[in-house]
Amino acid sequence: DLGNFQESFRLSAIKELGRKKLSMKEVILLQKFFHSEENSIIKREIISTIGRQRKEQNLDVLIEFSHERDPKLALQALRGMSYFKSNTKVCSRIMELKKHKNELVREFIQHIIPSNHSNKPSKQKISTNKIIHGDVLESLRGVDDGAVHLTFTSPPYYNARDYSIYTSYEEYLDFLERVFVQLHRVTAEGRFFVFNTSPVLIPRTSRQTSSRRYAIPFDTHARIQKIGFEFIDDIIWKKPDPSAKNRNGGFFQHRKPLAYKPNLVAEYLMVYRKKTDKLLDWNMRQYDNDVVEQSKVGGVYEHTNVWEIGPSSNKIHPAIFPKKLAENVIKYYSYVGDLVLDPFAGIGTVGMACMDNNRKYLLIEREDRYVDVMKKNLE
Repeated sequence: DLGNFQESFRLSAIKELGRKKLSMKEVILLQKFFHSEENSIIKREIISTIGRQRKEQNLDVLIEFSHERDPKLALQALRGMSYFKSNTKVCSRIMELKKHKNELVREFIQHIIPSNHSNKPSKQKISTNKIIHGDVLESLRGVDDGAVHLTFTSPPYYNARDYSIYTSYEEYLDFLERVFVQLHRVTAEGRFFVFNTSPVLIPRTSRQTSSRRYAIPFDTHARIQKIGFEFIDDIIWKKPDPSAKNRNGGFFQHRKPLAYKPNLVAEYLMVYRKKTDKLLDWNMRQYDNDVVEQSKVGGVYEHTNVWEIGPSSNKIHPAIFPKKLAENVIKYYSYVGDLVLDPFAGIGTVGMACMDNNRKYLLIEREDRYVDVMKKNLE
């Protein structure tokens, strides 16, 4: 139709301009055109065209574009700015963008900073309890290969909380995959990664639209296996029925088929082992008899893959798992003295469970308010 033709024509025109050297007057005209344009693809091409000029006089325009809310536009501007990393304005803006909400922007900055700054973390063996206040990917890069014996974590759910907003579900899955790659690297051979998650419900925005559920445990499964983890078990964490938000009130009254919606009382613990040709006995033989005896699971334990544990709540953090859940995982999948990692540590539940069960913890959290609470909890 005419609209598509006009957009295609504008895009072709911008691409053609990108092959030429532009005057400052032409750059300013493109800047004005950018603010009147609605198509994001064309807006990205405008930024790319100006960035490819590689002229320092265009930096103020690129810095302005880097404030765009759309992370793809900000990233395109950042690429153009990266040719002038020594410029004071650019350096200052790059440092501001280190805290950008979008992980792709932050990751691109990590490729820029090492060549201009000396704050790249050095890899290190973790020999004692440690809390890292920072970005998960940046922090994990500083952990030595094979240093971790067990990871137990529950990452932010896709756009279900204010602190975990992503521009698309695919981008959310890509982010998790990059974290999983780092987890695989830092995990010792044959050791375990336990991933607590569940399908997430995004409420409908109006009565004319429907709600949407995203099957996070199943959509991440193939990616985790591709990285090099072997699937071991799926454990169901069942919460008490009254703890669930009521979804079937309407169906209870009218009982019309198709409208049935169950109350959601379960989450998944997906259990993976770092792939190896060695049996579990090989891992167990790495401990002396005293450690093995201290680590044995006594008393009552979970006989099935359905664990009935009540949820926890906290006025600071809106989504914490109960300490009992963390203790079960730690006791069943690690030995006394092992290092347990939680890369999305929240208020430090995994750390508290480690302290009570003679394990070392490595906790990573980027949110200031959670780190403050975590430190108080672990003192």
